[in-house]
Amino acid sequence: MFVYKDIKCLAPNDLHDLFLSVEWASGNFPDKLAVAMNNSGTVFTAWHGDKLVGLVNALDDKIMTAYVHYLLVHPDYQGKGIGKELIRMIREKYTNYLRIVLVTDNKEIGFYEHCGFDSVKNECSPMFITSL
Repeated sequence: MFVYKDIKCLAPNDLHDLFLSVEWASGNFPDKLAVAMNNSGTVFTAWHGDKLVGLVNALDDKIMTAYVHYLLVHPDYQGKGIGKELIRMIREKYTNYLRIVLVTDNKEIGFYEHCGFDSVKNECSPMFITSL
């Protein structure tokens, strides 16, 4: 039903549609997103026909640590295992790394724990400098 691809070169309009479907402000910068995906260490995508319905990307140092920056699934396709499969692909790709790190909203912690991540309660906090 879904096709998964290891692809970094994505059309800005596909990124625009997917990111705005989950109300992420970065979707308003599709040309920048296209460059960002192309410069990422890894990008895995999920497709339903020719529609981009899911995406995960990671930034890595090529040996020890990978940072999952984006994981998003179009709302019409959530609950179908796409996010879990994309995380599985990331875990497989980085299986020999010492650490895979991500920052998430508190409401999503349960999903990531189910995918094998541990939360570090009261030990660290994400910090940002952002214009979004």
